[in-house]
Amino acid sequence: MQTMPINIGMEEKDRHEIAQGLSHLLADTYTLYLKTHNFHWNVTGPMFRTLHLMFEEQYNELALAVDLIAERIRALGFPAPGTYREFAALSSISEEDSVPSAEDMIRKLVEGQEAVVRTARSLFATVDQANDEPTADLLTQRMQVHEKTAWMLRSLLGN
Repeated sequence: MQTMPINIGMEEKDRHEIAQGLSHLLADTYTLYLKTHNFHWNVTGPMFRTLHLMFEEQYNELALAVDLIAERIRALGFPAPGTYREFAALSSISEEDSVPSAEDMIRKLVEGQEAVVRTARSLFATVDQANDEPTADLLTQRMQVHEKTAWMLRSLLGN
């Protein structure tokens, strides 16, 4: 079966470059999802209930976000990465190999939230040049969520 060409007013090379950037964003978002879910399961200490519930809200939001990002990659005409191996190769966020203290969990999640913002922000030049408003809108929305979440997490540290 032959596929129909994509004719959405964007050159294939631009769509490809944007899809590659979104693949990094997807990997960062999924890695942050895993980290947040891990911390939800493993947090202990006096802030347990607060952090357990906060982390649950955050990983649920991230789970929805990965779908939106992957679907945008598909709409641009490219396959979305979907394996741990691909995500590990594409992500700027490292996995945890231990169970940090509750305070360190918060710090690591702030770092992860900010990493996602930087990845999203890095795509804007290409997105703007290609007049890709749907991707720009997605990036703006993701940046707002991650910047707000980083602020809320930092507020727990009191500094």
